[in-house]
Amino acid sequence: MRIAVTGSIATDHLMTFPGRFTDQILPDQLAHISLSFLVDTLDIRNGGVGANIAYGLGLLGRRPALVGAVGRDFTEYGSLLRGAGVDTDSVHVSGTHHTARFMCTTDEDGNQLASFYTGAMAEARSIDLGATASRLGGLDLVLVGADDPEGMLRHTQVCRDLGIRRAADPSQQLARLDGDSIRDLVDGADHLFTNEYERALLLSKTGWSETDVLARVGTWITTLGPKGCRIDRAGQAVIESAAVPALAAVDPTGVGDAFRAGYVAATASGLESVQAARAGAVMATFALESVGTQTYVFTPERLHERLVAAYGPEAAGITPVLFDGAHR
Repeated sequence: MRIAVTGSIATDHLMTFPGRFTDQILPDQLAHISLSFLVDTLDIRNGGVGANIAYGLGLLGRRPALVGAVGRDFTEYGSLLRGAGVDTDSVHVSGTHHTARFMCTTDEDGNQLASFYTGAMAEARSIDLGATASRLGGLDLVLVGADDPEGMLRHTQVCRDLGIRRAADPSQQLARLDGDSIRDLVDGADHLFTNEYERALLLSKTGWSETDVLARVGTWITTLGPKGCRIDRAGQAVIESAAVPALAAVDPTGVGDAFRAGYVAATASGLESVQAARAGAVMATFALESVGTQTYVFTPERLHERLVAAYGPEAAGITPVLFDGAHR
């Protein structure tokens, strides 16, 4: 299956604060917040939701086409992505801007404070997804991830025009997008991905009910952190799928992106939603156990062991199908 992932490509600056943000916030001073956190660690890693998802798909042998915008400082980063099995030929290189930057501080409870510098990502709106489809002889699935808002809308329309199956994953951009734009991104999607907060925000900004959303998408996946995920389809009972327990919760950044990579790869292999959610969950746990969003690695054997340990013998059939599907 020919898969394209559109979305942000960024460099992550990840820091840890040895305390709780909530202990530093005074309720009666919320109108005048001025805080500085002395952090213990700084890790500079490659990231961005599009690149993170593509990285996971690459490790699973899918060779996804990454579609996004970067600066001239992308040379080394691009080489690493290609080494992980990602097709970067559709990445636009800006002549004037740096690659986007994500700056995030995590406290001891896993809460995060973050800022995002757009940089070259603003040029994603100039990318023609149709050219990628032509280069690859067509596309079977496009995941439209968080990116320049105009670029997200353009990619969505190209998928409609060309009849390409798509997954909508607006994630962080839900805070910036207006209701009309969100409705446009979601309507007609084969899959919709959100977390719990994004789910509520989507409903609030669109004015839709859950029933309204499910009338417009095939499957709605909502990640629930350590509780796993829920799977919604119109006219069917909600399905809940448990997470894979982590050996150590090292860094939550990019865990949702890794989940999406596993889920999309499993779906592309023909696995049904619960099995796909389990494949996504084990990928998410691999990411959680590593610092950075593109540092985790695994073998098929290790992935199989973690799936069976978490879900029992009924999960034994996921890995063979998952990796066999990579060669179709």
